[in-house]
Amino acid sequence: MDTAATALNSHVLVLNKMWMAVRIVDARRAFAMLCKDMAEVIRVDDGSYMGYGFGDWADLSEDYRRLFSEPGGEDPYEWVRTVRMQIAVPKVIRLFGYDKLPRNDVKLNRRNIFARDHNRCQYCGGKFSSSELSLDHVVPRSQGGGASWENLVCCCVKCNTRKGGRTPRQASMPLVKKPVKPKTNPVLGLRLGSGKYESWKAFLDNAYWSVELK
Repeated sequence: MDTAATALNSHVLVLNKMWMAVRIVDARRAFAMLCKDMAEVIRVDDGSYMGYGFGDWADLSEDYRRLFSEPGGEDPYEWVRTVRMQIAVPKVIRLFGYDKLPRNDVKLNRRNIFARDHNRCQYCGGKFSSSELSLDHVVPRSQGGGASWENLVCCCVKCNTRKGGRTPRQASMPLVKKPVKPKTNPVLGLRLGSGKYESWKAFLDNAYWSVELK
């Protein structure tokens, strides 16, 4: 994948007009909202927040580009390059006309379960890529187990084959940890561990850590 496509797929935190985090979108969608004057870029600088329309952000990006190109300059941004300009992908944008509150529930899906379990097989404890993992029903469906946070875990292929249609007790394969429903969005928690998304923390207190990923 080329660098421009990678930049357009990077993540941007979206705030409603009351400065509350409501979702995460890719840069492509963020730029579409900026161009339609539906949102502004929010720049976080030592605890202060500045808002920029698309044109002003494009001008500021040019200043950033010169600054970061100097020796010793550390560039914190990803860049989208067009025939006419180079523009930094914003970290945070704020919507002008959206005042709905963020969703508080954490969706039960494959991505969130993998993130909750940190891509570790919950039987052998090994860490694997997502393509090498599957979801296992702790209590098999054949024995009445359903799809829930408490009954689904990451499992490597080897352990999944060994466990088969048995419970952990029946297979003598104890779980690394008891599966529970996370109180906060586990994928977001992983992103906050990266310095790349440091500016997000200013808008994410414990009440809003379950922003919806789209």
